[in-house]
Amino acid sequence: LSCISRGTTAFQLPNNAAIAATRTSTATTSLGMAPRFDKDTQTWFATCEEENPSAGYNPIGSLYRAGPVPFFQRLVNADTYEQAVLKYMAAEGCDRIEAQGNMDAFLENPQDWAYQKMEEKKNPNKMKKDYANANMAPQQIILSTAWACVVVVFAYDLVTGVADGRYGKAEGNDLF
Repeated sequence: LSCISRGTTAFQLPNNAAIAATRTSTATTSLGMAPRFDKDTQTWFATCEEENPSAGYNPIGSLYRAGPVPFFQRLVNADTYEQAVLKYMAAEGCDRIEAQGNMDAFLENPQDWAYQKMEEKKNPNKMKKDYANANMAPQQIILSTAWACVVVVFAYDLVTGVADGRYGKAEGNDLF
Protein backbone atom coordinates (compact mmCIF):
# COMPACT_ATOMS: atom_id res chain seq x y z
CA LEU A 1 0.00 0.00 0.00
CA SER A 2 2.83 2.39 0.72
CA CYS A 3 4.27 1.73 -2.75
CA ILE A 4 0.93 2.57 -4.32
CA SER A 5 0.45 5.72 -2.25
CA ARG A 6 3.94 6.97 -3.23
CA GLY A 7 3.25 6.31 -6.91
CA THR A 8 -0.05 8.18 -7.10
CA THR A 9 -0.96 11.77 -6.47
CA ALA A 10 -4.28 10.79 -4.93
CA PHE A 11 -2.89 11.02 -1.40
CA GLN A 12 -1.14 14.35 -1.90
CA LEU A 13 -2.43 17.86 -1.34
CA PRO A 14 -3.77 19.59 -4.45
CA ASN A 15 -1.70 22.28 -6.17
CA ASN A 16 -4.62 24.67 -6.35
CA ALA A 17 -4.21 27.08 -3.42
CA ALA A 18 -7.93 27.92 -3.20
CA ILE A 19 -8.92 24.26 -2.86
CA ALA A 20 -6.15 23.66 -0.34
CA ALA A 21 -7.24 26.67 1.73
CA THR A 22 -10.86 25.50 1.72
CA ARG A 23 -9.86 22.01 2.84
CA THR A 24 -7.62 23.40 5.57
CA SER A 25 -10.34 25.63 6.96
CA THR A 26 -12.84 22.74 6.85
CA ALA A 27 -10.40 20.50 8.68
CA THR A 28 -9.78 23.01 11.42
CA THR A 29 -13.46 23.73 12.00
CA SER A 30 -14.81 20.18 11.84
CA LEU A 31 -11.87 18.26 13.30
CA GLY A 32 -10.04 20.82 15.36
CA MET A 33 -6.70 19.31 14.42
CA ALA A 34 -5.63 16.89 11.73
CA PRO A 35 -3.66 13.69 12.32
CA ARG A 36 0.06 14.28 12.71
CA PHE A 37 3.11 12.42 11.45
CA ASP A 38 5.76 11.30 13.94
CA LYS A 39 9.13 11.42 12.18
CA ASP A 40 10.82 9.25 14.81
CA THR A 41 8.45 6.28 14.49
CA GLN A 42 7.47 7.06 10.86
CA THR A 43 3.77 6.70 11.72
CA TRP A 44 0.65 8.83 11.71
CA PHE A 45 -1.23 9.36 14.96
CA ALA A 46 -4.61 10.80 15.92
CA THR A 47 -4.65 14.11 17.79
CA CYS A 48 -8.25 13.98 19.06
CA GLU A 49 -11.14 11.58 19.71
CA GLU A 50 -12.81 12.28 16.34
CA GLU A 51 -9.76 10.81 14.59
CA ASN A 52 -9.56 7.54 16.56
CA PRO A 53 -10.78 4.26 15.04
CA SER A 54 -13.78 4.27 17.38
CA ALA A 55 -15.07 7.39 15.61
CA GLY A 56 -15.32 5.51 12.31
CA TYR A 57 -17.14 2.38 11.27
CA ASN A 58 -16.15 -1.25 11.90
CA PRO A 59 -14.98 -3.84 9.32
CA ILE A 60 -18.59 -4.88 8.65
CA GLY A 61 -19.16 -1.31 7.45
CA SER A 62 -16.29 -1.82 4.99
CA LEU A 63 -17.88 -5.08 3.84
CA TYR A 64 -21.22 -3.37 3.10
CA ARG A 65 -19.69 -0.26 1.52
CA ALA A 66 -17.04 -1.80 -0.73
CA GLY A 67 -17.12 -5.58 -0.53
CA PRO A 68 -14.89 -8.36 0.72
CA VAL A 69 -11.49 -7.01 -0.40
CA PRO A 70 -11.36 -4.01 1.98
CA PHE A 71 -13.01 -6.11 4.69
CA PHE A 72 -10.23 -8.71 4.59
CA GLN A 73 -7.55 -6.03 4.20
CA ARG A 74 -8.80 -4.39 7.40
CA LEU A 75 -8.61 -7.71 9.23
CA VAL A 76 -5.24 -8.82 7.86
CA ASN A 77 -3.44 -5.44 7.60
CA ALA A 78 -5.12 -3.41 10.32
CA ASP A 79 -2.10 -1.19 11.04
CA THR A 80 -1.50 -0.39 7.37
CA TYR A 81 -5.19 0.41 6.91
CA GLU A 82 -5.18 2.70 9.95
CA GLN A 83 -2.06 4.54 8.74
CA ALA A 84 -3.59 5.03 5.29
CA VAL A 85 -6.82 6.42 6.79
CA LEU A 86 -4.92 8.86 9.02
CA LYS A 87 -2.72 9.96 6.12
CA TYR A 88 -5.77 10.54 3.91
CA MET A 89 -7.45 12.54 6.69
CA ALA A 90 -4.40 14.77 7.05
CA ALA A 91 -3.94 15.25 3.30
CA GLU A 92 -7.57 15.91 2.41
CA GLY A 93 -8.73 17.59 5.61
CA CYS A 94 -11.73 15.31 5.94
CA ASP A 95 -13.31 13.39 8.81
CA ARG A 96 -12.60 9.76 9.63
CA ILE A 97 -15.69 8.25 8.00
CA GLU A 98 -15.01 9.99 4.69
CA ALA A 99 -11.39 8.84 4.81
CA GLN A 100 -12.43 5.26 5.58
CA GLY A 101 -14.95 5.30 2.72
CA ASN A 102 -12.28 6.51 0.32
CA MET A 103 -9.75 3.95 1.58
CA ASP A 104 -12.29 1.13 1.19
CA ALA A 105 -13.10 2.28 -2.36
CA PHE A 106 -9.38 2.49 -3.12
CA LEU A 107 -8.74 -1.03 -1.84
CA GLU A 108 -11.74 -2.39 -3.72
CA ASN A 109 -10.74 -0.89 -7.09
CA PRO A 110 -7.71 1.45 -7.13
CA GLN A 111 -8.00 2.38 -10.82
CA ASP A 112 -11.66 3.44 -10.65
CA TRP A 113 -11.08 5.32 -7.40
CA ALA A 114 -8.10 7.20 -8.87
CA TYR A 115 -10.07 7.98 -12.05
CA GLN A 116 -12.98 9.33 -9.97
CA LYS A 117 -10.61 11.53 -7.94
CA MET A 118 -8.97 12.87 -11.12
CA GLU A 119 -12.41 13.70 -12.56
CA GLU A 120 -13.37 15.49 -9.34
CA LYS A 121 -10.12 17.48 -9.49
CA LYS A 122 -10.67 18.41 -13.17
CA ASN A 123 -14.32 19.37 -12.61
CA PRO A 124 -14.65 20.87 -9.11
CA ASN A 125 -18.25 21.94 -9.86
CA LYS A 126 -19.24 18.34 -10.55
CA MET A 127 -20.75 16.38 -7.69
CA LYS A 128 -18.24 14.59 -5.46
CA LYS A 129 -18.75 10.84 -5.00
CA ASP A 130 -19.76 10.01 -1.44
CA TYR A 131 -17.81 6.86 -0.61
CA ALA A 132 -18.65 7.18 3.08
CA ASN A 133 -22.33 6.42 2.44
CA ALA A 134 -21.96 4.12 -0.57
CA ASN A 135 -24.32 1.12 -0.50
CA MET A 136 -25.73 2.14 2.88
CA ALA A 137 -29.37 2.65 1.87
CA PRO A 138 -31.61 0.26 3.85
CA GLN A 139 -32.75 -1.53 0.68
CA GLN A 140 -29.13 -2.06 -0.40
CA ILE A 141 -28.16 -3.43 3.01
CA ILE A 142 -31.07 -5.91 2.91
CA LEU A 143 -30.21 -6.98 -0.65
CA SER A 144 -26.50 -7.41 0.17
CA THR A 145 -27.31 -9.42 3.29
CA ALA A 146 -29.75 -11.66 1.39
CA TRP A 147 -27.21 -12.34 -1.37
CA ALA A 148 -24.48 -13.05 1.19
CA CYS A 149 -26.75 -15.59 2.90
CA VAL A 150 -27.50 -17.32 -0.42
CA VAL A 151 -23.79 -17.50 -1.28
CA VAL A 152 -22.89 -18.88 2.16
CA VAL A 153 -25.61 -21.56 1.96
CA PHE A 154 -24.51 -22.70 -1.50
CA ALA A 155 -20.82 -22.64 -0.54
CA TYR A 156 -21.54 -24.67 2.60
CA ASP A 157 -23.59 -27.19 0.61
CA LEU A 158 -20.85 -27.49 -2.01
CA VAL A 159 -18.07 -28.05 0.52
CA THR A 160 -20.02 -30.55 2.64
CA GLY A 161 -21.45 -32.26 -0.46
CA VAL A 162 -18.03 -32.82 -1.98
CA ALA A 163 -16.67 -34.05 1.36
CA ASP A 164 -19.63 -36.48 1.78
CA GLY A 165 -19.50 -37.67 -1.82
CA ARG A 166 -23.02 -36.46 -2.66
CA TYR A 167 -21.83 -34.97 -5.92
CA GLY A 168 -20.24 -38.17 -7.24
CA LYS A 169 -17.40 -40.25 -6.04
CA ALA A 170 -14.01 -39.94 -7.61
CA GLU A 171 -12.70 -43.18 -9.04
CA GLY A 172 -9.05 -43.91 -9.44
CA ASN A 173 -6.47 -41.19 -9.15
CA ASP A 174 -8.49 -38.46 -10.86
CA LEU A 175 -9.05 -35.30 -8.90
CA PHE A 176 -12.14 -34.28 -10.86
